[in-house]
Amino acid sequence: MIMKAISSLLCGVLLVGSSYAGNKEYILVLSKTEGKMVVLDYNALDSITAVSVGPDPHEVVTSADGSRAFISVPQMNAAGHEIDIVDLKTLKLLHKVDTRPFYIPHGLVYRNGILWFTAQGSKAVVQYDVQADRMINVFGTGQDFTHLLYLSTDEKQFYTTNVESGTVSIFDWQTLPPYMPPTGKLPAGATERQEWRQTLVPTGLGSEGFDVLESAQELWTARPDGHVIVVDLLQKKIKKDINTGVEGLHRLRITPDGKTVCIVSVKTGDLLYYDRATGKFLESRNIGQGAGIYMDKGRNRMFISCTPNNYVVVIDLNTRKEITRIPIGKPDGITSVQVVE
Repeated sequence: MIMKAISSLLCGVLLVGSSYAGNKEYILVLSKTEGKMVVLDYNALDSITAVSVGPDPHEVVTSADGSRAFISVPQMNAAGHEIDIVDLKTLKLLHKVDTRPFYIPHGLVYRNGILWFTAQGSKAVVQYDVQADRMINVFGTGQDFTHLLYLSTDEKQFYTTNVESGTVSIFDWQTLPPYMPPTGKLPAGATERQEWRQTLVPTGLGSEGFDVLESAQELWTARPDGHVIVVDLLQKKIKKDINTGVEGLHRLRITPDGKTVCIVSVKTGDLLYYDRATGKFLESRNIGQGAGIYMDKGRNRMFISCTPNNYVVVIDLNTRKEITRIPIGKPDGITSVQVVE
């Protein structure tokens, strides 16, 4: 009986190990030149395949179970209305979502079966139910070029940059008192209500790339005139305005440990490191005209899309040294994923 139990246990361990070993890990990079999602081996960074998607793709996110990738195809000069869904198990295009009447989809967040996206041509943020294949909610920003999106962990706040209006939208899920009619008397049965409410924070023309550190209640955003703006998300006002002196700032990300802010210039090719707590400059390196950043928490790497230079730079965040450059035609959105087989 003991030998039988040990045999069963070993068999179970082998099955679990086999199942885990069967999982696949990828780095996904969008090529705007080719209109493809390039699939790289997560560790070796070798190219595995490329999946054809819509023209000039911009952003990519994946489902929590690693089965799907969602890709925005904004076609900014043609009132685009397409989001592509790729099956990550077969590495084939599964479905093209027609987002009309919401135009120029760009920033993406996937959470609990819902794909949130910015529709910058419609000045809005939209919720798309993936299983039902339909739009279920829309939040108007009333701002121009609503571009990138962040959804809080508890889903009670979300934030956007509105590039041509020079603002950041802060949306809060709030509990409000009953609406008081002009009579000054509440109707019978009036109760509290819950609604999304927007606050606009002026951050300056061109504010685009941004990141949020929820534990510090801070939002950092970069402007092409060289300024980095830090927004206090509790007070909903600017707490720091940092003049880097570097033009063409485009995107930024906070490192996984929350200590450092990495900022790229698509004009000069500089990569800037700033201390998040103090806002002080640490160092800079010229790595190419960075237009997008992905932080890979698993291996503490930073991937930077140098779109005008046709390559992706990979940086070791421990040493801040360059690991490699991956040639890809006009790379843009990047993410990583583990696909469970």
